[in-house]
Amino acid sequence: MSTIAPAPAAAAQRAPEPPGRRRRRSPLPYWLSIPAVLVLIAGMGYPLVWQVWNSFREYGLAQQFGQDPTFVGLDNYIQLLTDTGFWAVLAKSIVFMAVTALATMALGIGVALLMKAIHGWARVVLQIALLLAWAMPIVAQMTVWNWLINARNGVINHLLSLLPGVDMIGHNWLVEPLSFFAVASVIITWASVPFVALSVYAGLTQVSDEVLEASSLDGATGFQQLRLIIMPILRPVLVILLLLQMIWDLRVYAQIELLQGFGARGSKYDLLGTYIYSLGVGQGKFGVAAAAAMLVMLFTIALSWVYVRELLKEDKS
Repeated sequence: MSTIAPAPAAAAQRAPEPPGRRRRRSPLPYWLSIPAVLVLIAGMGYPLVWQVWNSFREYGLAQQFGQDPTFVGLDNYIQLLTDTGFWAVLAKSIVFMAVTALATMALGIGVALLMKAIHGWARVVLQIALLLAWAMPIVAQMTVWNWLINARNGVINHLLSLLPGVDMIGHNWLVEPLSFFAVASVIITWASVPFVALSVYAGLTQVSDEVLEASSLDGATGFQQLRLIIMPILRPVLVILLLLQMIWDLRVYAQIELLQGFGARGSKYDLLGTYIYSLGVGQGKFGVAAAAAMLVMLFTIALSWVYVRELLKEDKS
């Protein structure tokens, strides 16, 4: 009786090619990316180099009238790093960034889960509302919010005054720094939630229904599915969204500037964006403002590195 010997497992696998015979990647993608890189260098490289160079010079109002700027080395950076006002603004900006970014992520994930749960025309209406809110220009947003929080005839004060024992008529939300930044955080969160919600919803559509049904048959509750299945699948998307929100909220400028224009001027209402603007344009200390911008850029690069590292992990997987 003859027997057929089973084929060895190694025969079923293709032997790896020698290193010298590995397929070489085509250089075409690199050649095609050259025009984009050149445009970036021309559009961003020159202003960046000029800003770095100005951060080492005394470039103020005198230079606007023809006087040559003088090289001062690290004096602008030393002046900033020894200024308690700069550290106070930096601390406020970091706290504001953390609160606003976390609130945006929490509300965005909640709205995305709501979009996943509802169907038909209700989902379409919600998506259109989110797109309209996201597409609204910043000046239009701030005009609407100024109408809402106006001290004399604001809608929010009027509605709150309808509550028993509450009189908010004439209350100015922008006088106290804490309420000022609370209003700014609400405005920026409201404007950023649509982007997070739509991005997370796109990720939710990629979660397999079969996996959720199988976990449901195994007795998993909705919260357990969310915590143990959905969130791990969406983790790369959530990490990227959180980092982007942190970077955007750290560099916020327009909303703070417009809120200050509504009647809250002063350094106690500044974040990094308005602080740098007031140094350069307001006080004429363009060299110090350039140094502050460089420090903010370094902090942003540190945050962006986490984002880039996450992208590299996703590319490898």
